[in-house]
Amino acid sequence: MQNHYSLTPNAFRQYVAQVGEIDNIMIDVQSAEGIYVYDTSGKQYIDMLSGICVANIGHRHPAVMKAVKDQMERYMHVMVYGEFVQSPQYKYAKALIDVLPEGLDKIFIVNSGSEAIEGAVKAAKIFTKRKEIISFTNSYHGSTTVGVSMMSEEKFRKPFEPLLPQCRQIRFNDEEDLMKITENTACVVAEIMPVGCSVTLPENDFIKKLRHRTKEVGAVLILDEIQTGFGRTGKLFAFEHYDIVPDVICIAKSMGGGMPIGGFVGSRAIMDSLDNHHPLIGHASTFGGHPLSCAAASAVLETLTKEKIIDDVENKGLYLRNKLVHPQIKSVKGKGLFCSIALQQPERWQEILIAMFRNGIITGTHLFNSGALSIKPPLTITYEQMDQACQRIIAAFDTL
Repeated sequence: MQNHYSLTPNAFRQYVAQVGEIDNIMIDVQSAEGIYVYDTSGKQYIDMLSGICVANIGHRHPAVMKAVKDQMERYMHVMVYGEFVQSPQYKYAKALIDVLPEGLDKIFIVNSGSEAIEGAVKAAKIFTKRKEIISFTNSYHGSTTVGVSMMSEEKFRKPFEPLLPQCRQIRFNDEEDLMKITENTACVVAEIMPVGCSVTLPENDFIKKLRHRTKEVGAVLILDEIQTGFGRTGKLFAFEHYDIVPDVICIAKSMGGGMPIGGFVGSRAIMDSLDNHHPLIGHASTFGGHPLSCAAASAVLETLTKEKIIDDVENKGLYLRNKLVHPQIKSVKGKGLFCSIALQQPERWQEILIAMFRNGIITGTHLFNSGALSIKPPLTITYEQMDQACQRIIAAFDTL
């Protein structure tokens, strides 16, 4: 199957705004299936990013395709402000809450991770009647004004000032900084394994200590599980590794198996604080809970749990990290299939990235650290496919 025409990067950018451009990387996509993406020339790429943690069960999974098709034949968009009871929303919400611990009891469904963060912060402010938002340095929680306000890097913040007041950052794995969380803090927003500079794992029971401090001062702990959720680290959600339950989790990306959807999940008390009997006073999203996306999300969750895909993720991650050995690789770290390669020559990152794509490997660097490659393949990747991917990665390094 061929496209009617192929697109050059310049033709594409003439009409479609982009956040970045590397001409030697832009792929004219023809199709995607499982762990593979194909361009219009027929070249095969192994997606070692999963569309940035979207394709946890692979591209175009049959269960997702069927769920979307079946729902599309019933109805698509109607209204989402309380006028209709929609079974795809209910089915998904109940299935998700059933596998979450007590205290995560209700979901507000939106379109994306950025929207989930936005809604969760608003809920925390309403619930606590406080203003201060605390996040961590070198963290990223989306590109909305709330997300940018929580960033620590001046170069990302400066163009959009004035931003939200009373936003401050503390350092991850720094126990002393936890004392900056006070009775004035509405919420702490945290990635449980920060990925902005590479994959940073919690140390010395830091997550437990963070949970204790937020409880101590009555601040809402919001965990950003947008990348780490749905099996990526070897548990359904990453917080499960650390024997805590947050007040709110934000989810998106792999939630819909390729369909746009996000959500934030919290206690009934927190979530009900958004209900002010008028949708625009609390939180609103025209396409939030879209029936096609909810049907896809149900298929993803059912596939992950019934097929026991998550059970082998930690072993796969260990296998993959042990295979990635090369003089150009300084180290490989991560949890499950949430991994990062630190480069021996970080200044050559763009040359290395281009070499990867030329050799049929889709990867990328980290937002605040271009000297590390992000490695997050679909959880459905087989051991044989991991061997194939590692061979291509090593061969790409050999060309440098």
